[in-house]
Amino acid sequence: MLQRHAITLLVALLVSSFAPDVYAQTRIAVVDLQRALNETEDGRRAKRRLKRLFKRRQKALDAAQEKLKKMKTDIEKQKNVLSREALQKRLEEYQKAFVDLQSTYVEYQRELATKEAQLTKRILERMQEILRRIGQAEGYTLIVESNEGGVVWVPSNLDLTDTVIQRYNSNPGGGSSMGGMSTKMSSKMR
Repeated sequence: MLQRHAITLLVALLVSSFAPDVYAQTRIAVVDLQRALNETEDGRRAKRRLKRLFKRRQKALDAAQEKLKKMKTDIEKQKNVLSREALQKRLEEYQKAFVDLQSTYVEYQRELATKEAQLTKRILERMQEILRRIGQAEGYTLIVESNEGGVVWVPSNLDLTDTVIQRYNSNPGGGSSMGGMSTKMSSKMR
């Protein structure tokens, strides 16, 4: 990410270091793709699907965790009455269940990340196409993703986020199908 910041800064400096008349023609804008993703209809629909999938997976994890707690409690209660071999067997079963729970958690995290990538890929591709059209039509030299480009502040007239959201939502479907896809809630899951 630091490398992206450096590249963005380098490009901006190179563009601005040319002759003053070239500098006067340089137009740079920013867009917050994460906010745009969260505020488009497709993005909201994706977030709802992610939330449902997350809740199902969390429910399964919670049930497995409760089973594990019960196993531990039972072992603690019976450790003085069980034979050494029986206690060892129960402890091994507990350890296996614990490792299985950890593996399941990692598997669910991967599944949610994959679903998120599937969903957001199409939405982001469509947003990038909208941004390309805006850039060409309005003569922008550079459009930077504000969260990735290290942008700290920008005047609102150079922020294209609302424009992207409006154009994206004004053309429902727009070549992007949401059918059959689910994904993970970005910030909450990671």
